[in-house]
Amino acid sequence: MADLPTATLGRTGLEVTKLGYGAMELRGGAMARRDVDPAESGRVLHAVLDAGINFIDTSPDYGASEELIGEHLSSRRDEFFLASKCGCPVNQPPPSAGQRPEHVFTPENIRAGVEQSLRRMRTDHLDLVQFHISPSRETLEQNGAVEALVELRDEGKARFIGMSGTLPNLTDHIEMGVFDAFQIPYSALEREHEDSISDAADAGSGTIIRGGVARGAPMVDDGTLERYPDFWRPMVEARRDRWTDADLDDLLDDMTPMEFMLRFTMSHPAMHTTIVGTANLDHLADNVAAARRGPLPADVYEAAKSRLAAAT
Repeated sequence: MADLPTATLGRTGLEVTKLGYGAMELRGGAMARRDVDPAESGRVLHAVLDAGINFIDTSPDYGASEELIGEHLSSRRDEFFLASKCGCPVNQPPPSAGQRPEHVFTPENIRAGVEQSLRRMRTDHLDLVQFHISPSRETLEQNGAVEALVELRDEGKARFIGMSGTLPNLTDHIEMGVFDAFQIPYSALEREHEDSISDAADAGSGTIIRGGVARGAPMVDDGTLERYPDFWRPMVEARRDRWTDADLDDLLDDMTPMEFMLRFTMSHPAMHTTIVGTANLDHLADNVAAARRGPLPADVYEAAKSRLAAAT
């Protein structure tokens, strides 16, 4: 069986698998699509590492995910790179469905969040700490936020610093020249950041893609749509319609829509890793098999981009 393809995560020098794992699907609660049994979460997390995936991304905002990673994978900590976020609420109750928790980028909250993540995940360091929800450059500078994260890096609690960013602030973030890696949304059905991924890589930063299979939008019908939190449904429905309008079926060959979506994301020449979340062992196995097949053939990739642009 072929190993998973890898890439160097920009100037971090970390050799990461191009398929990473996003732990958001383990969070449970009002924000989740489904309840996840803690024991099943453990089986999924071990299966992630057993498949050869070596990059796991999470956040304090993702419910129980950090505690589950600590409970199940702390004994295997040397097998993977661990990324989390900062600026998230600390010691606050989980948000209600449809509500985004307030993020605070003061040095005190940044430190409290990182130290909470270390305790939860039973580790003495995070390989990457990323600012969450794309705060503006002004917010970062007014709070001394970057300096606070650099201080934690100098203490050995974080190896590298990053940004989970989106436009319009992402342009400023790249120009700041301080971030070792960027987490950026991108998929065949969400291509607004396609050029920004290249800009980040050209600046020497690592690129981490989230949303690479568009939350399963091509496979969604009216019944499965009801399983998504209310605030996600319009977005997922719009992406499903875009997939239909692009009329890509003849490009799939022997691929499922989900394999096509993942391999499309992996075809971006400046993508280093894409984090795909699941709490289902079969889906994880499918993602691994698709990643092992690598990028789409160049002609299929270009044809898909042309049709998707017309559909948009």
